Amino acid sequence: MFETLSDRLAESLGRLSRKGRLTEQDVDNAMREVRRALLEADVNFKVARDFVASVRERAVGQDVLKSLTPGQTVIGIVNEELVTILGAEREPLRNPDRPPQILMLVGLQGSGKTTHAAKLAAHLRKDGRSPLMVAGDVYRPAAINQLQALGRQINIPVYEEGVNSDPVNIAINGVAHARERGLNPVIIDTAGRLQIDEPMMQELVNVEQRVHPTEILLVADAMTGQEAVNVADAFNQKLSITGLILTKMDGDARGGAALSIRSVTGIPIKFIGSGEKIDALEPFYPQRLASRILGMGDVVSLIERAQEQTSEADALKMQDRLVKGQFNLEDFLDQLQKVKKMGPLSQLLELIPGMGSQLRQAKAEISDDDYKQIEAIIRSMTNTERRNPHIIDGRRRRRIARGSGTSREEVSQLLKQFSEMQKMMSQIGSMAKKGRLPKNMPFDLG
Repeated sequence: MFETLSDRLAESLGRLSRKGRLTEQDVDNAMREVRRALLEADVNFKVARDFVASVRERAVGQDVLKSLTPGQTVIGIVNEELVTILGAEREPLRNPDRPPQILMLVGLQGSGKTTHAAKLAAHLRKDGRSPLMVAGDVYRPAAINQLQALGRQINIPVYEEGVNSDPVNIAINGVAHARERGLNPVIIDTAGRLQIDEPMMQELVNVEQRVHPTEILLVADAMTGQEAVNVADAFNQKLSITGLILTKMDGDARGGAALSIRSVTGIPIKFIGSGEKIDALEPFYPQRLASRILGMGDVVSLIERAQEQTSEADALKMQDRLVKGQFNLEDFLDQLQKVKKMGPLSQLLELIPGMGSQLRQAKAEISDDDYKQIEAIIRSMTNTERRNPHIIDGRRRRRIARGSGTSREEVSQLLKQFSEMQKMMSQIGSMAKKGRLPKNMPFDLG
């Protein structure tokens, strides 16, 4: 996500951070490079110009230039200004005075409306809600079938009336269906076109006027850059767009749409799609994305993903095993399965602070195929071997290597790494027992 822009900003701002003191000329040179990086990332010209002007105005103040760490202070200013153009604060979905909450998804054909209707439904169900998806796209071949298939996949009901029905009536009847059955929210998938045209817009206006949606969410492809901004502006002129879902953010190496769209249109980004899986939808937090762009990571999102995969009871049980020095290869395999569910390894690396400049190298050295190799090796062991790795001698290693399609050396390397991990876990457990860990550490026993 934003690899090109992140690399360019890291290069420009890194030179500032290495200087003991800064001059106005140093700041001007850096801002010229930042402006060029933003324009190459397809950021709107006016947004890039205003951003650089704001940063420079704050950065050339005497308090900054004379500070002990002027370069870091400027980076902090850049971070704050990035947050500002991204929207400052997260804007959650609105709640109506009377249920159900009606979420109408609009956008061009191919932007991912149908898929993101299902992603949004799955996301909102995590809060204990009971969504209903409404198949309002009667023009695109197989759109209704696609939504029904997604509904079966995530076990969420779909209301449809076939391809010969009027989309406005489908929306009205879908909302009535939800009210009768106590389903909430209602997510209406509407038809898109290859380009914006008057009949398309009028149909959407008619749906809006009849069902009065709580939110009209525009689904836009982040990889189209400035075109996504233009599409948002065009839709907003006809409809009361209340929020954006930017899709394909995981493939957007530039970032022009995300960095421009709020400033140009005034429409807040509410969610970002970051992958093909049904759970690859994240609430949009300006502060978190700004940190990712600057290579500062996003620890909060990383923790949230981890918490989704582990119950409190499981976490306490694992903590107890760690403290007692009982962590074995079965536990390691279980934790590996949870990490895999958190998303692609490359995405997880982006959330770790300090990985920005090293991310390319790390991706080259560590791939998602490593997951599969480790799993294959551990699954080729007997239950006794997983629980007691120390008994794995040369003969057992040869058998495990044959069973996993790896070499004896690779099996030995995994066992060595795991042994070192066990020692570290044992030390942490010993410190926890003696009360030597800080109170905010996860292994605190007090």
